[in-house]
Amino acid sequence: MGQQEKVATSLAGAVSEEISASLTAVDAELARRYPGDPGTRQPVHTVYVPGDTFAAGTIRSWGDQALKALDEHAPDAASFAAVLGIPDELAAPVHDRVRAKLEREPVEDLRIDFEDGYGPRPDAEEDEAAARAARLVSEAYANGTAAPYMGIRMKCMEAAVRDRGIRTTDIFLTGLMQAGGLPDGLVLTLPKVTYPEQVTAFVRLLEAFEQAHGLPAGRLGFEIQIETSQSILAADGTAAVARMIGAAQGRATGLHYGTFDYSACVGVSAAYQASDHPVADHAKAVMQVAAAGTGVRVSDGSTNVLPVGPTHQVHEAWRLHYGLTRRALARAYYQGWDMHPGHLPTRYAAVYTFYREGLEQAAARLAAYVAKAGGDVMDEPATAKALSGYLLRGIDCGALDTAEVARLTGLTRAELDAFALPRRAGLTVTAP
Repeated sequence: MGQQEKVATSLAGAVSEEISASLTAVDAELARRYPGDPGTRQPVHTVYVPGDTFAAGTIRSWGDQALKALDEHAPDAASFAAVLGIPDELAAPVHDRVRAKLEREPVEDLRIDFEDGYGPRPDAEEDEAAARAARLVSEAYANGTAAPYMGIRMKCMEAAVRDRGIRTTDIFLTGLMQAGGLPDGLVLTLPKVTYPEQVTAFVRLLEAFEQAHGLPAGRLGFEIQIETSQSILAADGTAAVARMIGAAQGRATGLHYGTFDYSACVGVSAAYQASDHPVADHAKAVMQVAAAGTGVRVSDGSTNVLPVGPTHQVHEAWRLHYGLTRRALARAYYQGWDMHPGHLPTRYAAVYTFYREGLEQAAARLAAYVAKAGGDVMDEPATAKALSGYLLRGIDCGALDTAEVARLTGLTRAELDAFALPRRAGLTVTAP
């Protein structure tokens, strides 16, 4: 033992107390605006189905069509891996998990569309479709056939369709209440948001509905769809999307990038409208920074290249979709849109390959961090948070098994959660 150091200070305790008092308001503002990730499951995709075509069997039909496409165009693990460039050692595990997913839970998040995918209809027709959607969603949750997340995309808050969007939202939510209440997986999507005031207006609508039914304040949340340049850069040069999150008053759950509306808005020619275009990268980067720490998640958009036709054409579309999905995952966009059943095989193949190829390294780094074992990478608490978040997302989507993660890390699910969400757990997690 060395000589014990003498500890001396120069400042009175009152200095620390005064500084803390001066920052009390800032502390409260940080906690309010940046609560951190909610810790709930984030779906890997959102599937859009027009309001007039959604039916009780839609989810199972999408899964069956996806399985049929696999059987026809890539009937075994080797052929599927060859099309997409999946490493040989992952070919069978990924293929088996993709098929199992399509059989068990083909859709993670389904949006019944009353906007672009539905279009303008006579009021009576849309009224009936909205009421029907509420009934079918309620029945799906009651009989166990629902996706983990389901809801509607209503028309936007622009003057031409505002009243229609409000009415459809009211009919759908009222139908759910009459059928037994709002399901836990309910999601609402507000499209074509340009001004924060439109978000404020939608919050007012949801507040009025909660009050009318005696629901807890804040029960209804919603996603904000980013489809216009003005939602990224406001007329005064500020990031409007950041102000939109604030205007949502804690109700915003996601920011969803609209690939084609946004690209068209800034003048990109139709042939070049894609989620990897530079204008898309810029918009999503701003969204990502604005949402960081707020608990609001960012979703990528979609591709309009459908995997249909002869096998060579399907393979080309699959490679494109797989590549775009892998690109998005590397950029921390863990969710995207899928517009066709044929996109499901490559969505899950990309997601599962992403998590399985990094499993052993991520688990080893996290285990070494916990054990202070060192290694060739020196990780910090923030990286431990990222590593545990990576493993948890892999478990949630079915890419990884809880048991194999526990075996490789020595950590339980609860311990992984504590690393991933230290602020929400009220903890500062460090290695022992």
